[in-house]
Amino acid sequence: MKRERLTRIQRKEQTLENLLEAARMMFVKKGLAATSVEDIAEAAGYTRGAFYSNFDGKPELLLELLRRDHDSAQAKQRAIVEKVGTREQMKARAIEYFRRQFSEHDGFPLWVEARLFGCRDAKFQERFNVFRHEKLDQVRAYIRTVSECEGGRLPLQVDALALGLVSLCDGMQFFRMCDPQMVNDEVMQTVLAGFLSCVLQR
Repeated sequence: MKRERLTRIQRKEQTLENLLEAARMMFVKKGLAATSVEDIAEAAGYTRGAFYSNFDGKPELLLELLRRDHDSAQAKQRAIVEKVGTREQMKARAIEYFRRQFSEHDGFPLWVEARLFGCRDAKFQERFNVFRHEKLDQVRAYIRTVSECEGGRLPLQVDALALGLVSLCDGMQFFRMCDPQMVNDEVMQTVLAGFLSCVLQR
């Protein structure tokens, strides 16, 4: 059967996706600084010209990878907030969500790279911080929703608790990346359950 030829738009979209996948692989393997535009283009099967027809440079490409990762995580977390249930059910779903984020999130090194790069590039940091603020907003919404369920109370302000939960998750992911034997699934679940139980006490 004769294969249908791709349209110009389809070819461009395919090129974009291939470049993003190649960049993700190279950034995780070698890091942002050690990965060249040529490395990405070669891994994707294209030339430098194909790269620069889609991206201004590596920072823009990294932000697009982060945006996609961020949007996926936000959608999953939104489902937790929007799904009704008892306090314990919502807490259990949150623990399972964060546990999966830790164990299945192979893109976490990209976020570490972005944080380091942002320390040296104010414009990048400004765009990167949008992801952080949206993440904090969603965690705040989750904490409010669960605390209001069955008339619960909070030990601290929502902003402080959201910052604490996000910082805890980031820190545990960093430890897991550096020493996966120290921070295994059981340890993560125990820490998360303990923190959420303290936060969402009756």
